Amino acid sequence: MFLENPVNSSEQFGSIEVICGSMFSGKTEELIRRIKRAHIANNKVKVFKPFFDNRYDENMIVSHDENQLKAIVIKSSEEIIEFTEGADVIAIDEAQFFDEEIVTVCNKLANQGCRVIIAGLDMDYKGNPFGPMPNLMAIAEYVTKLHAVCSRSGGKALYTFRKNEDDDLIVIGEKKKYEALSRYAFQNAMKKRTTKKTKD
Repeated sequence: MFLENPVNSSEQFGSIEVICGSMFSGKTEELIRRIKRAHIANNKVKVFKPFFDNRYDENMIVSHDENQLKAIVIKSSEEIIEFTEGADVIAIDEAQFFDEEIVTVCNKLANQGCRVIIAGLDMDYKGNPFGPMPNLMAIAEYVTKLHAVCSRSGGKALYTFRKNEDDDLIVIGEKKKYEALSRYAFQNAMKKRTTKKTKD
């Protein structure tokens, strides 16, 4: 699926890989797996995460299966450039939380020869494209869409449903606040919420 630089080529090239899906679909787990493989290949890897994603650990990216790797915590996309000198692979978790400049940053790094691996939610809790993720998917050589298991039907889940009625776009949380739902289950849940609000 992923091409290595050909040994007979003097041209160094980079690429962008996006790992997307709902919550609980294994995005961070897949990101960590690719980072570990890059380490085995003796690549120099730099890992980044947004500063307010501190659900499990302030300085680590952590999957729901509790696999973890040390990360550089940053507040804005442009900060990534400051830490990437000499890196072969750039890994970014929770990309949906970054500003739109992340698209320019990733393109710049790939154009300089870096392999950029990005993980993030492709849709928000309303089922709309989330932050810079659609644009990142558009410029990527590879897009991997992962699915969780619907907590209500057991089917394939691609939506992240927020259990409470908080209207803020970004609310950090786990299973107490969110559940992964199939298209059918998500539409039903949203209809029930709309009906409840209308009655109230």
